[in-house]
Amino acid sequence: MRKSCALVILISCCYQSALFAQRKDSTFFFHTDLSITNNGFSIVPAFTLGAPAAFLDMRMGNKRMTFEPQFRFALEEGRPWSLIFIYRYKAIIKPKFQLAFGGHIPGLNYITRTVDVNGIQEPLSVARRFLALEIIPTYKVSPHVSVGIYYLRGHAFQEHGPQNTNFLSLQGNFTKIKFVGKTYFNFNPQVFYLKVDEADGYYVNTSATFGVLGFPITISGIVNKAIQSSIAARDFDWSASLVYTLDKQFVLKK
Repeated sequence: MRKSCALVILISCCYQSALFAQRKDSTFFFHTDLSITNNGFSIVPAFTLGAPAAFLDMRMGNKRMTFEPQFRFALEEGRPWSLIFIYRYKAIIKPKFQLAFGGHIPGLNYITRTVDVNGIQEPLSVARRFLALEIIPTYKVSPHVSVGIYYLRGHAFQEHGPQNTNFLSLQGNFTKIKFVGKTYFNFNPQVFYLKVDEADGYYVNTSATFGVLGFPITISGIVNKAIQSSIAARDFDWSASLVYTLDKQFVLKK
């Protein structure tokens, strides 16, 4: 309980300082990705669905502060799988370097449990609640290439399932790399360390997206491989997705 309270206080302090430091910005953006995938995959194995799923990932805000909710649903069962409400603030914005802080306030992961309702066994969705704090420094090598570190510290509020999660990754981001004609691809490799309660492991992970400039539908895929791990999960996992993107920017007139 003390750990969860400390995490709440830390996140609150980060956002209070962010709100006081934020300057007025008349540019507002709205970005949405609607995805259908064959395999609802999560880097934290306990949150992996392992079945067809639909994602609705949104980002809205200005250059400093963004709200990035994620809504994920299991297609076969027609139920919510994961709902995460992410707030991020860029404390440092330089031409080559950026530093962002974020919080998952809250995150909800749904699992199915069979319970007795008036003598009848029924499968019901049970929500697992957690909070998380993010630290994200990024260095831009070129207009299409950047490298960064991503750290996440999460804590759950229920006794079943994972309680404490630490995730640390070294990431590479290659965006809008020209392929043939108007086609392009994004390539995002990373190597990461994951600790879930007393179990931990080292992994490599790669995601790639192929698209056509000016066309809103893309194809993406992700591959995840364990190098060495004591976490109960598949050593190798993958997914493929069809993604529809809506990207808008607005200028607020005074």
